[in-house]
Amino acid sequence: MAKIKYTKSELKKQKDQLKRFKRYLPTLVLKKQLLQMEIRQVELQIKEKSRQRDRINEDLMSWVHVFGENLNVAGLVKVKETDLETTNIAGVDIPVFKGVIYEDTPYDLMFYPLWVDAGVQKLKELFSADKELNILNKQADLLGEELRITTQRVNLFEKVKIPDTTENIRRINIFLGDQQTAAVVRGKLSKNKLVREA
Repeated sequence: MAKIKYTKSELKKQKDQLKRFKRYLPTLVLKKQLLQMEIRQVELQIKEKSRQRDRINEDLMSWVHVFGENLNVAGLVKVKETDLETTNIAGVDIPVFKGVIYEDTPYDLMFYPLWVDAGVQKLKELFSADKELNILNKQADLLGEELRITTQRVNLFEKVKIPDTTENIRRINIFLGDQQTAAVVRGKLSKNKLVREA
């Protein structure tokens, strides 16, 4: 507990602090709830995207024996860039997946069989699902870190700052009350002394 002065100005300062803490706490609690809700939504999206990726992967497995031919189909799919957007959720900037931009890789239709187009499309779907899953995991990490910090702040206010400030106000009030009582007693003693001397 910090050292406090037992004065009226310190009492006012402590009361102002308490008022500030109590005004700020609901905002933090609301932010914490919002972050928890967003994390749940992102976790649901991760589960759904993982299931979708697994389905794509299963579909792709039917192509594996075809990929066994000495054709470099994976070389036909080259990621140029991942299209991302940034959004702000409860004060946290998080990346949002918009899509994957692929390089146009021309290939000789005479050299490659007909199934190559469908195989390339499946590979693109798999790469896109992987990228989106990575971005969703990054969102979950960023929101989780902000939730941890916000929870610490909520606990700091609820369990330390507000109780300490309330206790400081109580102690200052007791001290000032004792001082006032002592002043009244001294005044009466002085008055009695003056009366006796007169």
